[in-house]
Amino acid sequence: MLAAPAPVRQPDPFRPQPWRDRRLEIILGNLLRTGVLISAAVVLSGACVYLFHHAHERADYSVFRGEPSEYRTIPGVIHSVGNEQGRGRGLIQLGLLLLIATPIARVVFSILGFAIERDRLYVIFTVIVLAVLLYSFLGTGIGV
Repeated sequence: MLAAPAPVRQPDPFRPQPWRDRRLEIILGNLLRTGVLISAAVVLSGACVYLFHHAHERADYSVFRGEPSEYRTIPGVIHSVGNEQGRGRGLIQLGLLLLIATPIARVVFSILGFAIERDRLYVIFTVIVLAVLLYSFLGTGIGV
């Protein structure tokens, strides 16, 4: 008589599991989703504040008015949110900065995940990607 095969044991979803590619993908997907939702909420709240204060103003498109200088740097945007001189414009800009920062946070978390998995080659490549992202964002003088 043949013995019955042993039952396949399913991993407990609530027990911490070792770092695997699938788990890292799920965490990174949640990070991106959360970053996009938070930035959308900040932009929406800024748009509501802006429309509350400027809803009855007439738009004049005959003269081009560029972005004020305080919205061209990261410290300027953060200061304008606290100051709220722009009446919602600072919140909209902050939401856009959060949207830009979301993929950068994903790359940072990827470095941590690959380091935990001890995958040195991917850590090196991801650090290079992070350096290029940070240079393109901060090295051009826009971010500072």
